Amino acid sequence: IIKHTALRHCINSSSREIDREREREREREREREREMDDGKPLLRSKQEEEVDAEEHQKQNLGPTEEFVYESKKLWQIAGPAIFTAFCQYSLGALTQTFAGLIGDLELAAVSFENSVIAGLAFGVMLGMGSALETLCGQAFGAGKIRMLGIYMQRSWVILLFTSFLLTPVYIYSPPILQLFGVTEEISQAAGEFALWMIPQLFAYAFNFPIQKFLQAQRKVFVMAWVSAVVLVLHAVLSWIFMLKWGWGLVGAAVMLNTSWWLIVVLQFIYIVITKSDGAWSGFSWLAFSDLWGFVKLSLASAVMLCLEFWYL
Repeated sequence: IIKHTALRHCINSSSREIDREREREREREREREREMDDGKPLLRSKQEEEVDAEEHQKQNLGPTEEFVYESKKLWQIAGPAIFTAFCQYSLGALTQTFAGLIGDLELAAVSFENSVIAGLAFGVMLGMGSALETLCGQAFGAGKIRMLGIYMQRSWVILLFTSFLLTPVYIYSPPILQLFGVTEEISQAAGEFALWMIPQLFAYAFNFPIQKFLQAQRKVFVMAWVSAVVLVLHAVLSWIFMLKWGWGLVGAAVMLNTSWWLIVVLQFIYIVITKSDGAWSGFSWLAFSDLWGFVKLSLASAVMLCLEFWYL
């Protein structure tokens, strides 16, 4: 009886131990599923490994060497970004220069359209697109790479809607300019040029989110190369269209619209081909979720940036 009781106790203990082991295994499996649902990587992200490598490298540096090292890292990102902004600003400046070679009225029309009408749209669109600097930076730092593509598409939706809201400013630009004291002749010429420049407005809606998407991943050299190539093409073709062929302001509008859309297309082709290290996984219906929260953040960014621009 004692042996039988001991054997039964041993069997029960083994059975309970097996049950506990199975329960622990199920708990580990549920924990792995929760980590996958939360978007947390099971392995260390590439960004975490890079940060650790940089920290390890800086431990052996003196103050001067560390300053040089940090400056080099900063300019590796800031340098191409500054060059990109310079190239894209030069698109309008070159067009304005060629317009001045045609005549005073053409120069005034392009100047007022660039500085007042397109300048307003540029500030609003860039400001609203700047919301991605916060969201994409957080997602990239947290290792949630796929969310970068979702945020970019969500920004496209909002900025496209904003483009439609800003379109009447282009259509009714002559009376708007006259309110600021511009003569009727110049207002009419600038208004006609503004109508031809509406495609540029919609190029802004795609370009600014794409740039913030690439900047968050430190892919600034792509933006710089694309902008440089487009600037060279813009300079050559603007001279041909506006001066050589005598198209005037029509040629200016054709080249400005084409150049901005070419920047958008080339950058997007790069993203699609490379998949941007997993940040681009195709179009998703998630772009239409939580739009109101995204709009509030975009509006706050737009107000802040526009006030800075208009103050200057």
